[in-house]
Amino acid sequence: MGTYVKKGDKIKGERIQYEARKISNPIPIPKSGRHKTQQIIIRNNAECEIKKESKHMIKKNSQPYD
Repeated sequence: MGTYVKKGDKIKGERIQYEARKISNPIPIPKSGRHKTQQIIIRNNAECEIKKESKHMIKKNSQPYD
C-alpha cells in the first residue's frame, strides 16, 4: 500500500478515517441540485486511511480507478 505525500495527491473511498491535531469547522459546499457536501480541512500531522472502498470507483479487473 502506498502513501501519498505530495501536494495534489487524492484518495477516494466510501469511508475514510482521518487523524489530525487540528481540524476546521465544517464548510458546506454546493453540489449538483439539492445534493450538498461538507469540507473539513485537517492540519498538523494529518493522516487519512480508506476504511471502505467505493464500489463505483473500482474497475472490473480490480485495478484502482484513476
